[in-house]
Amino acid sequence: MSSPFRQYQAFHAIIEKGTVTAAAEQLGVSQPAISNLLSQLERKTKLKLFERTRGRLVPTPEATFLFDEIDTVVRGLDHVNQAVIDLQNQKAGQLQVVSNHAMAFGFMPLQIARFTKEKPHLTISFQSQYSGKIQEWVDAGLFEFGICEMPVRHDSLDCTPFFFETLCALPKDSPLAAHDILTPELLDDHPFIVMGADHMVSRRTREAFHSQGANWRIRCHTDLFRNALSLVKQGVGAALIDPFTLSSDDGQGYVLRRFDPRILLDIVIVTARGRPVSAIGQEFLNQITAGMTEMAVTD
Repeated sequence: MSSPFRQYQAFHAIIEKGTVTAAAEQLGVSQPAISNLLSQLERKTKLKLFERTRGRLVPTPEATFLFDEIDTVVRGLDHVNQAVIDLQNQKAGQLQVVSNHAMAFGFMPLQIARFTKEKPHLTISFQSQYSGKIQEWVDAGLFEFGICEMPVRHDSLDCTPFFFETLCALPKDSPLAAHDILTPELLDDHPFIVMGADHMVSRRTREAFHSQGANWRIRCHTDLFRNALSLVKQGVGAALIDPFTLSSDDGQGYVLRRFDPRILLDIVIVTARGRPVSAIGQEFLNQITAGMTEMAVTD
């Protein structure tokens, strides 16, 4: 005995396609199988659903009324089946990711656009936030994974670290642009725009100046590398800028120079320990990892 739904599906296909032959082709079964399913449905409902006229099946008024009710169910299951196929092919699902602000302006949008190009049914939840909050959100399960700055303050998070070299941005007309490499000695008492006293880049820069006996003159504090770069363009001072901010900028109004000693920015990808990442999330995670690896320093 076939399931009721299979009977409804056969009935729906006959009306939609117009013939038993076409319905059988659509469902991938034989014509006798379709006829049998229809007979079972008529016996079960005790309704005459078709008039057989000159070899054709003509729907009765009862069949037309029943079709309207069944149509929603059948199409709904078709959508479910397609959703399963899309999930299997990793073309659908929900991608949940959060990153620090520096990566949110260029790197992440480009990665998301590349990833979703062949996935029209994929839903994305993407936000940028400060690193501490990112770790809280991933730990709480609000996002599958996050990209943030070190340190990682939750023992329940697994992390993959990357290290990126910052470059020194100077106003385009700065005399210091004559040097290929800048040092604390060359930048002694030069105005600086910094990322706050507790930021790792600020701490490491302070240590570099102190170790060489140079004066690190701070003119402005800010909370985003992008803000610091904008201030450099306005001639406020020099700043050490991460590669993600630089890669999404127009490159106008400033010059870039290496800084010695090298000042690194430590970034990690964090996931919740013991909570599996979805197949679609893992695919995107692999893509992001490859992209970050290309930009990271290796020694």
